[in-house]
Amino acid sequence: MALDTSIPARIVELIHSEAWPVGSHLPAQKLADRLRVSRSPINDALQVLHEKGVVQREPNRGYFLAQAPQGPAHRALEALGLAQAETPADLYFRIADDRLRGALPDDFTEALLRKTYGATQGEVDVVLGRIAGEGWAEKKPGYGWVFSTMLTTPDSLLQSYRMRLALEPAALLEPGYRLEPSVIERLRAVERHLLDGGIESDTALQLHDRGVRFHEALVEGSGNAFFIDTIRRVNRVRRLLSYRSMQDRKRYKEHAKQHLHLLDLLVRQRNEEASDAMRRHLGSTLRNIAKIQGLLKA
Repeated sequence: MALDTSIPARIVELIHSEAWPVGSHLPAQKLADRLRVSRSPINDALQVLHEKGVVQREPNRGYFLAQAPQGPAHRALEALGLAQAETPADLYFRIADDRLRGALPDDFTEALLRKTYGATQGEVDVVLGRIAGEGWAEKKPGYGWVFSTMLTTPDSLLQSYRMRLALEPAALLEPGYRLEPSVIERLRAVERHLLDGGIESDTALQLHDRGVRFHEALVEGSGNAFFIDTIRRVNRVRRLLSYRSMQDRKRYKEHAKQHLHLLDLLVRQRNEEASDAMRRHLGSTLRNIAKIQGLLKA
């Protein structure tokens, strides 16, 4: 039952974080790709949200957003009776933190996680599905799981930013670069939300996901499949360390302002200036993370 209760909540969080307007189409496959689950639990979740009035089902057309979540995401979830979905998220961060501290062995079993964290099999299944999708653990042939050695040190996070520093400014200079107006407005709405208090009220996971979606959207505007695939892959595996750096939130107000400035430059098709601004933005982040490496260490 953990999966049944967590997927509707994750869909609501996605709708909230991306500020999707009422009337937006919610294709099951698109949601399955974003949340890295199969279509079956997505269809079940959409039915739950239909019953709660969040989405509306139209025959032969699918589901559409009928009611946008209001206020902070956790309040919206509580109002919908979906607050229990926080349990898998809490378990995810406890496992991530223990892995970084070296408290979990490289090889482990689902039984070990159930015993260590007092979790149900359903909760363990949800979290391991997310962890496997992000690339920092995988199922062993036969029995058990193994953690990846990738991105388990502070230096690994710095290396991922240096790779992005080479890739993202270049993506903004690709021939035919274009961001759809609807994407630009959605990204602006997210940054305004952060500046209006979201930096303090959002969870570390929400902050991470919003930053990831901003940078992925800008790279997607390049239309270069190699750039897009690379940025998605590195973003999946860097979350293990990235979320911990968010314990220091002082720099996020400036980040949001820099994101809005980047969008303004791209709207005016000043891509060379936007590329330079992106290089400064990522370079500043790289320097800031180097200063707080103590937060990333065991």
